[in-house]
Amino acid sequence: MKEVDQILLDLKRKIFKPVYFLSGEEAYYIDVISDYIEKNALSEADREFNQNIVYGKDTDLGTILGLAKQFPMMSDYQVVIVKEAQNIKELNKKSADDDDTSTASTSSVTQAFVNYLKAPLASTILVFCYKYKTIDKRSSIGKTLQKNSVYIESNKLYDNKLPEWIANYVKANGYSINPKASFMISEFLGNDLSKIANEIEKLFINLKEGTEISAELVQDNIGISKDFNVFELQNALGNKDILKANQIVNYFGANEKERPMVMLMSSLFSYYTKILKIHFLPDKSKFAAASALGVNPYFVDGYMRAAYNYPVPKLKHIFGYLKEYDLKSKGVNNGSLGSGELMRELMYKILH
Repeated sequence: MKEVDQILLDLKRKIFKPVYFLSGEEAYYIDVISDYIEKNALSEADREFNQNIVYGKDTDLGTILGLAKQFPMMSDYQVVIVKEAQNIKELNKKSADDDDTSTASTSSVTQAFVNYLKAPLASTILVFCYKYKTIDKRSSIGKTLQKNSVYIESNKLYDNKLPEWIANYVKANGYSINPKASFMISEFLGNDLSKIANEIEKLFINLKEGTEISAELVQDNIGISKDFNVFELQNALGNKDILKANQIVNYFGANEKERPMVMLMSSLFSYYTKILKIHFLPDKSKFAAASALGVNPYFVDGYMRAAYNYPVPKLKHIFGYLKEYDLKSKGVNNGSLGSGELMRELMYKILH
């Protein structure tokens, strides 16, 4: 996120704002900013007297206000970090609740907080970590936070954006990564950015700066099977390699925890959607196709082969099969078939 990059750049330059409100479904960016402030805003000696970390379930807005209004001891700043702020009841009020006169004491605290946001202490760095949700932006607190704080809403990254995010993350740390390796990490770990970053950081430990992270390095260090993964399944399907495709789905069926069917269905739907798009591209050159599909040019040849093997009428049937087996995997018209059997049936219909 560009906003996050700018915030981190300002923090590294010691440009601090009085209030940070970090919210949204994607916890990674919330953690990156709050962790940087926690570890770097104050010197180690100053943290002992001027840094307070509280948790939403154990505190309230009145207590936080009291902390925020204190002055630092022998330091330019004091830091107050509120973790799990989504558990503070006053922050969860809806806009309609602002006019509720039945809770006068709560309204008083809310108004006091709004007043503080409008004129915060310049010597206090107040950070709210409001994870997995967003505040009601129509409420008095929500409106004021948007105008008077560093306000962030971080949404979950779409699956098709993950390989690019991984490549940029690796590049920012002084390394590079093969497109196949990026794809494999995104497919195996899903869109949990914190988990992805942690696994990549483990790879960095034993690599010289500037090294390219290959698919083999990913397979050896992140626990992805070399031959039995979604990337290899898509290759097998694209090439209509019946034997290889069945070997892979048999492996998936025997290792359901590693590759749940719901994740496989999502990957297959995305894969065949791209193949369908290939058929209708006015410009099928490598870079134009890569841009239209939202993939690295490295993968375009594979999609072109698959489009040759799957004409549009066949693709229409495949989307029907995907819908049918997605429902069956959720217990609809399934009988008693397990995931392995459902996968094998689906592969047969796709490949024949």
